[in-house]
This record gives sequence, structure tokens and C-alpha cells, in this order.
Amino acid sequence: MSSSQQPTRDAGAPAAPHRPAHPAGWVVGASRFAGILMIIIGVFGAVEGIVALFRNEVYVAAREYVFTFDLTTWGWVHLLIGILLTAAGAGVLAGRLWGRAVGIALATLSALANFAFIPYYPVWSLLVIALDIVVIWALCVYDRDAAS
Repeated sequence: MSSSQQPTRDAGAPAAPHRPAHPAGWVVGASRFAGILMIIIGVFGAVEGIVALFRNEVYVAAREYVFTFDLTTWGWVHLLIGILLTAAGAGVLAGRLWGRAVGIALATLSALANFAFIPYYPVWSLLVIALDIVVIWALCVYDRDAAS
């Protein structure tokens, strides 16, 4: 091969970073998925809180658990987190930076609250924790440059 067939590159120039040709599809899709999932988790959390406030005999409390609170307190906690998570999900769907930042914080708070709520409603709490982790991942991988 002759040297005229190979592309020339300045020896002092840094190599261009390798990026896939079209990452915007999955980046934007993951962000939208996270926003929709946040709204769903928020609505379910609000319903969980309302049930704990008005029909708390649905939940069965464990005998001895470190995080034993009154179910009315848990109702208010889940209701508040659910409402805020729904609002942050709407912010994510609108493409707001604050929505992603608040969404990560609220999804973390939701996962922690559901971890403490495991003795009252174990399967549901573990499912919400898993969904919160998916939301946190989807919001953390969002790349503004790739999406634009």
C-alpha cells in the first residue's frame, strides 16, 4: 500500500472519540420510558398511601422490625413521594433538566421508603424498588449531546 491511500492525521491531534452513529434513539427512548415509569410509580405510590391512610387493615405489620411506624405515617410518606414523583415524571417527559435531577433523587427516596415498607407489603415493595432502579439507570444514562 502506498502512503497516499491511507488517510493522514496530524500526529499531535488527539483521536476523535468513537461514538455510535445514532445513539439518540435509545437515549431519548430511555428518558421517555423513565418519565412514563415515574408517573406510573408515582400514581401507584399515591394509591398505596391513600390505602394506608384510609384502609390500613389491608397491610399486615411484622412483629419486630427496625422501621416500625404507624401506617398513617407511611400513608403520608407514600402519598407525598407519589405526588412528587408524578410531577418529576412530567418534567422528564417535558425534557426539563430539573425533572431528571429531581427524578433521580425521588426514585432513590422511593426505593428507600419501599425498603423500609417491606414488612407491610413485601412483594409490591420489592417490585417498586426494582422499577426505581430502572428509572435511576435510565435518567443517569441520558446524554444531552446525543439527544440533540
